[in-house]
Amino acid sequence: MAFFNVTLTNETIEAVPGADAYQQEGPMTTFFALADNRQVIDSWSTRLASFRTSDIVMVRRALSTDQQPLLRSA
Repeated sequence: MAFFNVTLTNETIEAVPGADAYQQEGPMTTFFALADNRQVIDSWSTRLASFRTSDIVMVRRALSTDQQPLLRSA
C-alpha cells in the first residue's frame, strides 16, 4: 500500500496512508485513493486528505510497507 508524507511549513509531517496520487484543486492540494484498475484521478477516486498548497514544503511518496509513515509533530 502506498502513502505520502507531507511536510508542512510549521515543520509537522502528516502521513496520508492509502493515497495513490495527489493534485492541486484551487488553493488546496488533495490526496486520492484510486479506484481498482484505474490509473487516473477521476469520479471513482476517493478523497483522503487536503492541505492548503501554500502550507506544503515537501511531499514524499513511499511505495512499500517496509517504509513506515513519518509521524512527527512540532
